[in-house]
Amino acid sequence: MVPMMIIKGMQMNIGIKNIGVYIPEEIKSSKKISELSNIPEHIIKDRFGIIKVHQANEKETVSEMGSLAAIKALDGFDPKKIDLIIYCGSEYKDYYLYNCAASIQHKIGALNANAIELHSLCSAGVYSLKVAKSMMLNDDELNNVLLVTSSKETQIINYSNSDSRFMFNFGDGAAAVLLQKGLNENVILETSMITDGSFAEDVAVYGVGCKNFNKSKDVKYHDRFLDVRDIESMKNRLDPITLNNFNEVIIMAIEKSGYRTTDINYLAPIFMKRSLLQNVLEKFGLTEENSFVLEEYGHCQSADAFISLVEGDKLGRLKDGDLAVLLGAGTGYTWAATAVKWGKPI
Repeated sequence: MVPMMIIKGMQMNIGIKNIGVYIPEEIKSSKKISELSNIPEHIIKDRFGIIKVHQANEKETVSEMGSLAAIKALDGFDPKKIDLIIYCGSEYKDYYLYNCAASIQHKIGALNANAIELHSLCSAGVYSLKVAKSMMLNDDELNNVLLVTSSKETQIINYSNSDSRFMFNFGDGAAAVLLQKGLNENVILETSMITDGSFAEDVAVYGVGCKNFNKSKDVKYHDRFLDVRDIESMKNRLDPITLNNFNEVIIMAIEKSGYRTTDINYLAPIFMKRSLLQNVLEKFGLTEENSFVLEEYGHCQSADAFISLVEGDKLGRLKDGDLAVLLGAGTGYTWAATAVKWGKPI
């Protein structure tokens, strides 16, 4: 049985009506990444897990890609019926200090929607499902909510900086999720998150922001890129806890939803190297047939799990009644998982 929220004596669910994905046409292959980074192509493929990523062109801004994904998610649904838009994608947007949610609201004609932003780097999409669900269940005026995540991180990756090599997997793209109150399909269950703020300053674009505002009149070119302050220190602290934290948020989300981990049918992960994904899958008795490897998309920030759901559905790996888990993680550092009862109730 699907756990349901009880509101004023009525059973009420929040379901995913549709997911829209927008991926740029331009390709950056593993060979190209190898040439840019001076890392052998077989390492890009085998260790980084990248066959190719997609790279946005000049006109494909973060708000533009998010809007195009939103239009796909709406699929004919009247945008004037959207009550709220939550942008939960990259903080690297069209402009510095810019309301991307409001821009998307305007571009798609959602004239009656309010627009807010929720940021937690690459775990925001997964966690935004919880935020949106909670808001919808506690506000009679929120019936249709649109989540939008978009990323153009390839533009701020310096492939000549070996310290940032773990970010060479970034690809550009966007996803949007239309949520509806009272929809008993693709029902959002419970969410779990772990945060370790000791990693908060390990990864950043250090050349901008209030901390360094008065240090230089001009931002140096290399300071405009994502960077890692001390890669070895971060690796030594992060590697011992990553797998356990992924497993822990999955377990907590499933148990909070009223299920057992043996009930999991599908894992929709953030991009991760294949060996790590296999370790997570094996922990829960799953194989790659119960997931989707993002090796031809790369890491599209918070869109990853939504892309995985769409592709898994296309491949027939998801069926009515399946218990799916969306998995995310973001520098800072956070790990998040949300359980979804997929398809129509059986």
